[in-house]
Amino acid sequence: MTKSNLPLDADRLWDDVMALAEITDPTRPYTRRSFTALFLEGRALLARRFSEAGLTTRLDAAGNLIGRIEGRNPALGVIAIGSHSDTVPSGGRFDGIAGVATGLEIVRALRDSGIRLDHTLEVIDFLAEEPSEYGLSCVGSRGMTGSLDDKMLDLTEPGGEALREALRRVGGDPTRLGKARRDDIRAFLELHIEQGVVLESCSLDVGIVTSIVGIRRIELVFQGEADHAGTTPMALRHDALVAAAGTVSSVRRAAEQLAAEGPSYFVATVGVLTVDPSASNIVPGRCRLIVDIRTTDPDLTRRFVEILDRESVAHSLAAQVTRTSFATLSDGPPVACDENLRSKLRQGANELGLKQMDLPSGAGHDAAFMSRIAPSAMVFVPCRAGKSHAPEEWADRDALAAGAAVIYQAVKDLDQSLTRNVQQGAA
Repeated sequence: MTKSNLPLDADRLWDDVMALAEITDPTRPYTRRSFTALFLEGRALLARRFSEAGLTTRLDAAGNLIGRIEGRNPALGVIAIGSHSDTVPSGGRFDGIAGVATGLEIVRALRDSGIRLDHTLEVIDFLAEEPSEYGLSCVGSRGMTGSLDDKMLDLTEPGGEALREALRRVGGDPTRLGKARRDDIRAFLELHIEQGVVLESCSLDVGIVTSIVGIRRIELVFQGEADHAGTTPMALRHDALVAAAGTVSSVRRAAEQLAAEGPSYFVATVGVLTVDPSASNIVPGRCRLIVDIRTTDPDLTRRFVEILDRESVAHSLAAQVTRTSFATLSDGPPVACDENLRSKLRQGANELGLKQMDLPSGAGHDAAFMSRIAPSAMVFVPCRAGKSHAPEEWADRDALAAGAAVIYQAVKDLDQSLTRNVQQGAA
């Protein structure tokens, strides 16, 4: 089967992705941050298209938008497909939304073929997969898996609003999160752009994801004294930015050292650095930074955090400031994708005549949390030059359709094989 003869409508899938891309901050394409008016506008579009495709649509207590079509035997449970519709600042048109649009298109393709599954099928747009203004990512999938606790709900954005209030504002209910936790999902599948160059450089159609890195985010705050930049002698300064800058250098140095050990994957990044007051003529009195740590080996994270703790204290002492915070904002362990689902995805790619390979994910995804409650797996499709989290992010129409078709094939196969397993177990 060629890419022009896939069992779904590539143009219809493409239209869903492009329609959502139009809902963006015009000054920073493509930006649709979670909890914003633009995010809610995008969700309204999705909800309309879910309904038009015959899905019953609802918001759960964790703020996830869920479209559902009942199977012939609802007691068998749910096969779920999904991702997220929020973006990073100035992010791309494909990260997240391609996975939601894939689920929607699969529902339509099944309907067009006259196929009704034995299992109920759900399409899920998870709330706030990207790191939000509250310092937390994967809010919706955490909530669906019982991993969103009171400490997380108490996190605040710069304006002072708590995450629990933001969740309520977008239709969730932080007092009923237990209702969002699921035990009826039998398989979860997610399509995503690779966010790397492997598939494109190897001229491959799809990647079958083997594992998803664990991610820990740590906040550090250095408190010094704000002073006049022209009249305060160098020896008498308590410059918080000096301690922060030394820590940034230590992050890079330690990460390079651990990454070079191999074979495990390891990276660390300082992506947030705020200076207060931020003025050219004032010695910085306070600095806050967030370190993002990713690895397939939890022991490397442990070793890195020990180094970060030790060296950040040393930098604060040298700069004559105080390290007032060394806090873990979030922590998710590495996750292996389900081997049975990976086998079904490989089989689907083979049936479609698509070139494939196994590869790990260096990015975090909702599938990592969903694996806590159900077998989960992912399909990657190529993106141009591996570019992601940027306006230049791009995936071709046919690439998206090929990946979606692999999941379509797997869903049909899973519906039958999971039903047989249940029947054999009852015999």
